[in-house]
Amino acid sequence: MTSFVLPHEVHGDGAHKVFAVHGWFADRSAYAAVLPDLDRTSFSYALVDLRGYGEARDAAGAYTTAEAALDLMELADRLGWERFSVIGHSMGGAVAQRLLAVAPHRVRRIAGVSPVPASGMPLAGEQAALFTEAAHRAEHRRTIIDVTTGGRRPAAWLDRMVARSLERSDTKAFRAWLDSWAGEDFSADVAGSEVPALAVAGALDPALSPEVMRQTWMSWYPRARLAVLPGAGHYAMDETPLELIRTVEDFLRADETEGADEAAEASGPRASGEAGAGGPA
Repeated sequence: MTSFVLPHEVHGDGAHKVFAVHGWFADRSAYAAVLPDLDRTSFSYALVDLRGYGEARDAAGAYTTAEAALDLMELADRLGWERFSVIGHSMGGAVAQRLLAVAPHRVRRIAGVSPVPASGMPLAGEQAALFTEAAHRAEHRRTIIDVTTGGRRPAAWLDRMVARSLERSDTKAFRAWLDSWAGEDFSADVAGSEVPALAVAGALDPALSPEVMRQTWMSWYPRARLAVLPGAGHYAMDETPLELIRTVEDFLRADETEGADEAAEASGPRASGEAGAGGPA
């Protein structure tokens, strides 16, 4: 596979390295609302543009989560990041899980924000048509955003989200990505992974709901946590940015204390504090 460097920007200079991967509807600007309030002392955040988006809008590729995982590994090597955590929104959550299959020894933690499960998101009938035709029809993109945020957001915000999506994505790539994140099931490759995994679900999101997270994410990962944001739908970065930052960064910071606890208890019984729904749900 041809080497490709994902366009990216790094915020912060902390020792804990973190990739932030966007979803189907946006490039790395999806994280714009949370940028001002990130902890840049504890963390170094690398926001990336996947192939077909943003500065990589014209990049050729297969437009798959597997390819994206390899692209992130290439970028990690170029940045000199031996170990890192990954935050992924929606489709980006599937990319984060792909990294567990590709290089579990290099991943510290993963946090999925309304993450697409590793089993995919099978679509049929009118729903399949809605998503498939969204590549070419702006009104379909608007409907998807409206429905997945509980039908509660202002019209101007919906219009702005659609405009950004159209501007920052390539139509053919957008359509090709759908086949990967919705249609591919690689759950067998990641089930049982001991990497701590946080799923953040919006209570107003009917598609990737807390219950979907319990049936997938929480059942696959022994060290999984589920956090439910009552005021959010599918786009927590825009809908509840401060709550999202606090939830995710608290989870990332736990890597230090839990690592120390595990080292201290290496000769004793294994702690199980993160097993199951050990976080807010």
